Amino acid sequence: MLGDLGFPDPGRPEAASEEPPARGRYIPVVTKFWIAVVATILWVTLSALISAPWVRELTPVVGVVLAYTIVTLVAYLPGAIVAFLGASLLLDRQPALKVRDPTTPISIVLAARNEEAGIDMTLRAAARARYAGPVTYVLADNGSTDRTVEIARATAEALGIDLVVVREPTPGKSHALNRALEGITTPYVITVDADTLLHADALRRLISRLESAPSDTVAVAGTVLVRNSRANLLTRVQEWDYYLGIAAVKRMQGLYQATLVAQGAFSVYVTTAVREIGGWPDAIGEDIVVTWRLMEYGNRVFFEPTAVAFTDAPLEVTHFLRQRARWARGMFEGISAVPPWKQTRPMTRFVAGIDLLIPFLDVGYVLVWLPGVVLALFGIPLIVSVWTLAVLPITLLMYGGLRTYQSRYVFGPLDLRVRKNRVGYLVFLLGYQVLCSTASLVGYAQHLAGTSRRWK
Repeated sequence: MLGDLGFPDPGRPEAASEEPPARGRYIPVVTKFWIAVVATILWVTLSALISAPWVRELTPVVGVVLAYTIVTLVAYLPGAIVAFLGASLLLDRQPALKVRDPTTPISIVLAARNEEAGIDMTLRAAARARYAGPVTYVLADNGSTDRTVEIARATAEALGIDLVVVREPTPGKSHALNRALEGITTPYVITVDADTLLHADALRRLISRLESAPSDTVAVAGTVLVRNSRANLLTRVQEWDYYLGIAAVKRMQGLYQATLVAQGAFSVYVTTAVREIGGWPDAIGEDIVVTWRLMEYGNRVFFEPTAVAFTDAPLEVTHFLRQRARWARGMFEGISAVPPWKQTRPMTRFVAGIDLLIPFLDVGYVLVWLPGVVLALFGIPLIVSVWTLAVLPITLLMYGGLRTYQSRYVFGPLDLRVRKNRVGYLVFLLGYQVLCSTASLVGYAQHLAGTSRRWK
């Protein structure tokens, strides 16, 4: 069996179920947006009323300004973001795919550097993915010093597919992608990481979403899940992050047609649109910046939950922290390249603006929440008290709903299943954010200090 989330043999027949059934009366996206905004305002207002005694208790100890700062960082701000996310997910209804079996020619670009261990499986999964139209396979070799190119060519010959190999010695994934882009002749270009396996129906569903979307849609992000989740506890925890956390955020952003990251691991782009903005930028978060630039002039970027690929998550804490620091730094690069207020579509401006708040969440968690937990353990429940436990049932309820949705409407149609992983789920709920927020703060500091960039 391929992968660790029940990834099936790519040749296995697909389950009969297709799209989530239409539920309820149609509500325009703009209306859903305003409903979510109003729900968020009501939630924050209620939180302010309930937290008044907490503020009064803090004020004699730290002063009124710091009291409100603490409560804002650990209660109002995260509450507002979670409220908007939750309301949006409750309103989310994936539009039906108008185009079911697209035949538009596509190019799949695999950017690789020293990937001899996994390039064979990646090519085999891509070649066996069902798609009715012509597919061009491109290996963008970024100065590999191992047998990546040799193995890729041998695999392509064994599979009977034509593989175009382009070489780019300049280090950096963006350089390899842009070299490949020069030779792309198809209307759409799909990027796939060299350690990523496509589900049998990933290509069809990804292109179906693009061609079913409004004409100004220039990219669609697929779903990326963890395939090596049985390696150790860290990958077991990351399994839930990809399956629930990241997928939930992308669903919210996709609802408003403003998915902020069409990730390089598995996304499709309109070729001419990428060329018009100058290709992928020389940035550590090249996929983030290219997405923000694509949306800058009013274009839309969607998310397709059922276009699934599986990737390898970091095995070691050190590598995980570096990855998350890169992601945080990439977010800052996106904000610097195209500030949220420069986005043309109002909903895109709002969704992108949420990213301006994320660093404050990380600061609040690491510098306020965690010290508050330590104080509570020593019998000083000044910041974290028994009232904080009310967050747990709300968290469990939200993630429970997400698990049901993912199982029924994403994994169900694809004949996939999630294996039992209770320990990983518990750690994900209770301790995972410590690593994520700490790594993010490091990434922010690296960006602000202008330190040298690291891709690995």
